[in-house]
Amino acid sequence: MAAAALLLTICPLSARTRDDVITGMFRCAAIGDTRVWLDCYYGAAQPVRAALGMIPAQQAQVRLAQNPPASAPAGDPGPRYQVTAEALRCNGVADERQWLNCYYAAAGPVRAQLGLPPAPQAPPPIPGNAPMIASAQPGRQPAPAQAALPTAGWVQMSSYRFNRNGIFTIVLANGQQWQQLSGDTNLAHWHKPAESYQIRITRGALHSLNLKVKGEAANYKVERAE
Repeated sequence: MAAAALLLTICPLSARTRDDVITGMFRCAAIGDTRVWLDCYYGAAQPVRAALGMIPAQQAQVRLAQNPPASAPAGDPGPRYQVTAEALRCNGVADERQWLNCYYAAAGPVRAQLGLPPAPQAPPPIPGNAPMIASAQPGRQPAPAQAALPTAGWVQMSSYRFNRNGIFTIVLANGQQWQQLSGDTNLAHWHKPAESYQIRITRGALHSLNLKVKGEAANYKVERAE
């Protein structure tokens, strides 16, 4: 943290929003899972995205950065240290948009560790009266502006599985596959056969997608897994 404070004072043009981003980045260090940590890292960038008038980061990522769940370290932490060091070096960049691109590019070592492609650069700001459209979010593949929903009603589940963090991937009776966003704070606790569950997917705020299981109160944030 002392190194972070020193680098932040080197560049007088650094806005308070950059300080908020770096503070959020250090909060993410409590997360053990590398993939979840990466989502938190991107969520921490929200203050600068907002200052630039850009589409907000994914809500799940922002929530992670605001309240990262502490867990035991998993995997090689070396790439994370590289990302942190590179992100701090970005504070020598005066232009805010170039700084944000530098911050995203700094995530390269962790993206490579996870087998992900290089992160996209920050898109242009939204004009004052322009409608919001979906934009590429770092850490995920760009999604189509109108992702195909399964049907207007309930659809039977065909199979489901959970990863080690409790994040699910499901297959529907129509063949579609859907995956829960890694930063979603709601975890499913299904034990019955998949055919016992019916689901419905609807559009949420900022082009997000909500999955609801019939008879359950919870909503889960999902994306197409295909």
